[in-house]
Amino acid sequence: MRPDATAFLPKAALGLLLLASGCVSVARLTTLSDPGCQQRLTTALASVLQGQGEAPEEAQRLAGSAVEALRTVELGPRPFLVAAPSGVDYSFFVERKGASCLLRLYGRQKGFVSYTNDLTYIATEPLAPCECAE
Repeated sequence: MRPDATAFLPKAALGLLLLASGCVSVARLTTLSDPGCQQRLTTALASVLQGQGEAPEEAQRLAGSAVEALRTVELGPRPFLVAAPSGVDYSFFVERKGASCLLRLYGRQKGFVSYTNDLTYIATEPLAPCECAE
């Protein structure tokens, strides 16, 4: 008995969509104890926060605090939040892309207003010389 071709089409389309979009896995930084990696992550976070409108001094302070928290508490591979005194919460994750690691800002929220972009992301910074694992 031949299967109904129309029942197969939605599954095939979904499969192609998943292949086209690629699956993104959240990674964790494995070399965060290295001063070079800490400095790069601090610089990348500060750059993204400044790009979102945070004052340079505040962006640097927030980035330093976030890196210290990530360094001292092993959270595993998961997104993390940076809460700014401006009232904006920034959602980040690290993605392993080949042999390199990328810092991705994918969401921000202020009060009841939120914006999420998990397709092209709001901002991306490379994290070389850091290494990461899924």
